[in-house]
Amino acid sequence: MARYIGAKCKVCRRESEKLFLRGSRCYTDKCGFTRRGYPPGSHGKVGRRKLTSYAIQLRQKQKVKAIYGILERQFRKIFYDATRKAGNPGANLLIALERRIDNVVYQLGIASSRTNARQIVRHGHILIDGKKVDIPSYLIKVNQVIKLVDRQKKNPLIKKSLEERDPERIVEWLKFDKENMIGTVVRLPKREDITLPIQENLIIELYSK
Repeated sequence: MARYIGAKCKVCRRESEKLFLRGSRCYTDKCGFTRRGYPPGSHGKVGRRKLTSYAIQLRQKQKVKAIYGILERQFRKIFYDATRKAGNPGANLLIALERRIDNVVYQLGIASSRTNARQIVRHGHILIDGKKVDIPSYLIKVNQVIKLVDRQKKNPLIKKSLEERDPERIVEWLKFDKENMIGTVVRLPKREDITLPIQENLIIELYSK
């Protein structure tokens, strides 16, 4: 399992706010953005021209894609599925992203970041209701049981991730048995469960044009 190095992508260089790309590190004082407070590079402190409404909306979409590691084609599909469901389409979008199995593995603390969680899933290390699932976009359902395969329970990276897991960040819609490495979906996530700094209304406005 490859080690997650961190993202030095175009989105990170452009954004002037935290993207939570380094998993649990972003919630600590070790976070580079928390220490610095401005974009990297020699021009990070230099004031920039005012962004248009379109640019602000686009950046919000790019930020969400970067946080969850979603490509444009995948993101667009999730968005249109969200608009066809009852309720607020923005909330439906974020709830669908939270229900992805790679995000669930990250939320359980098995992985230190969503990128690392995606690798764990793709390598076939996750069982859902006893069956192997290696598709990161798989959407979990209520009462489903997520289990780490036995051969990975002693993986040092997974053990380290669980040790460093912040108990205050445990989401209420998941239950986790750390001793047996088994998670249970108590209920589906709600919009209020998602604490990331996301303005989904801007994404709705962008796609509505």
